[in-house]
Amino acid sequence: MGFFDFMRAQPAETKESQAQWVHVVSPGQPVWTPRDYEHFAKEGYIENVVAYQAINKIAEAVASVTWEAFRGETKLTKAPILDLMTKPNPTQSGPELIEQFTAYLMIAGNGYLEGLTVGGETREIYALRPDKMKIVPGLRGMPIRYEYGDGAKKQCWDVDPDTGKSDIHHLKLFHPTNSWYGLAPTEPSAFSIDQHNEGMKWQQALLQNSARPSGALVVDAQKGDLSDDQFERVKAQVEAQYSGASNAGRPMLLEGGMKWQAMGLSPSDMGVIENNNAAARNICLAWGVPPQLLGIPGDNTYSNYRQARLAFWEDTVMPLLGKLGSFMSRHFTDGEIALRPNLEKIPAIVDQRETLWKMVKENENLTVNEKRETMGYEPVQGGDVLLVPMSQIPLDEAGMSAARGEEPTDIEEAKALALSAGYGDLYK
Repeated sequence: MGFFDFMRAQPAETKESQAQWVHVVSPGQPVWTPRDYEHFAKEGYIENVVAYQAINKIAEAVASVTWEAFRGETKLTKAPILDLMTKPNPTQSGPELIEQFTAYLMIAGNGYLEGLTVGGETREIYALRPDKMKIVPGLRGMPIRYEYGDGAKKQCWDVDPDTGKSDIHHLKLFHPTNSWYGLAPTEPSAFSIDQHNEGMKWQQALLQNSARPSGALVVDAQKGDLSDDQFERVKAQVEAQYSGASNAGRPMLLEGGMKWQAMGLSPSDMGVIENNNAAARNICLAWGVPPQLLGIPGDNTYSNYRQARLAFWEDTVMPLLGKLGSFMSRHFTDGEIALRPNLEKIPAIVDQRETLWKMVKENENLTVNEKRETMGYEPVQGGDVLLVPMSQIPLDEAGMSAARGEEPTDIEEAKALALSAGYGDLYK
């Protein structure tokens, strides 16, 4: 292209991100979550012991963490966000709110926090039920407003079309086909939850029927069929005297040439127990909780409980903590203050760090300050030196002593040489 061709060229057309348009679904009309939260909560949490315990494990772990506030790399001792995390509202403590919010997120894939703002500052935070919340889509990939409740009790919160700010703060898990609502772990594990629930119901029904498989009373063809009175009498007798857990083991008296013919399969034939354990492991897989932590037998991926607990924290809890910290920082501090979990007080992480610190301490190729930095401590003056393992004095000081024909005879003399060379901070 020549110079004049360049001058005649039209300016580049400004294009808008396509991500803003793929979100559009009937703008201005409320969009309900396409899944049934009530069934998720009932069958996947209230009625299923494995899902209940898996969700509680995650929620309690997240709620047990202590949070710290940073401005850049400077740790803050006081910040409004720390006050909110300690006492978010008059009826809940910080861990109680975080546990409730995390449980909602794990059951529904969506978590909503309502912030009560006074004078531009959030004073209280409340967790809202996901099934009561509706999102009203906008044209630019963000909601117009949030609606909570139904009918006359409905409450609405508008969303700033330019900044996206609102008193409702929505955290969702990734959903590949829905731009407004998150994907609940309950959904991919729904088949396993149903299998586990039905297996438990089948075993309960079997126990209530004397722990025997189903069958039939067969009448000898040569004896003829039972009369209506005989049929009703046998039916009432079976229901009253031979059904239920209280009648287990009672012998059945058969008359008129009748015989008992088993028609169902026993629990061992059906493999109900193993099927339940397999379903339980799949449920744990959906939430990222090692089955060992819930006492589920089977193929143990980890050699011991400590490894399983560490994997649970590293693979499930810590990513969720990072997402929650970023969410709280973005919505309640405008990104000026970073909220980070204090990992030093997590028992599962402390065990791993002790092993790391032992390896660092025994490493002879790192200076004192390099070791301190790895352990999270500030450097000390004179710490950029290597220590000789035998006497633990600075390497250059050991060379000077050898050049003078001196050799420390004990640890105290080695310390004295280090003090005279200005490395006294190493022995504090």
